[in-house]
Amino acid sequence: MKPITQCLIVWCFCFAVCYGSAPNKFIHSSPHFHDWKKLYFVYHWPVTVCKMSENDCDNPPMYWTIHGLWTDKAEDCNKTWHFNVTEIKDLLVDMRQYWPDVLHENRTKFWKHEWDKHGTCAATLESLNSQKKYFSKALELYAKLDLNSYLLKLGIKPGNTYYQLGDIKEALTSVYNVTPKIQCLSPEQGEEVQTIGQIKFCFTKDFILRNCTESKIDSYSAYGNALFGTEDLSICNDTLTNYPLHVQLYK
Repeated sequence: MKPITQCLIVWCFCFAVCYGSAPNKFIHSSPHFHDWKKLYFVYHWPVTVCKMSENDCDNPPMYWTIHGLWTDKAEDCNKTWHFNVTEIKDLLVDMRQYWPDVLHENRTKFWKHEWDKHGTCAATLESLNSQKKYFSKALELYAKLDLNSYLLKLGIKPGNTYYQLGDIKEALTSVYNVTPKIQCLSPEQGEEVQTIGQIKFCFTKDFILRNCTESKIDSYSAYGNALFGTEDLSICNDTLTNYPLHVQLYK
């Protein structure tokens, strides 16, 4: 056998051993490595989501629900790693309660979107490298942050009372010892104040809370989601803010 043929056989064997047995599907089909530095855990307020949508909502949850667990950079990192709801069948009771799709009857459409766009990128972490791990971790962070309980304890409740955005931010900082990002819907014609829509907490890759300081360059996945119309949200101004109890259609 010629030396060059022997080298080729050895190289192919090593490649097959190193990559063919890799447990992480991200390695198999991603054309290049997607680097990111931090995670966003994003809550949204269902009443505001309904307000922004042309789709009337019937009795949206009156508590903050999960929008997603996002990386700060990169989206749709592995289009061959398809969402499979059977992989999270043990989580479905909690998913329906804490991560509901308030706009669509097909709940799995929302979860599929979040996995395809964000989960496949977060999967570069061993702790998030499966659909079960990714969605479990998001539910774990939801319980750990316990935003709904803390807002109530701080006296911040939905209703007809407007809040200064700075007061909300300071209250949250006093609880979590970090500064979250708060996103609002700008006032439309006939409205006096902005409407709170999302609250975003930032984590390191080790899931340690950190301040949500970011430049425009760093905010790759920070804002809109066409599935929910939340591309209309932006960082809140430090002014009066509506925390709505009832849906008033925006469009």
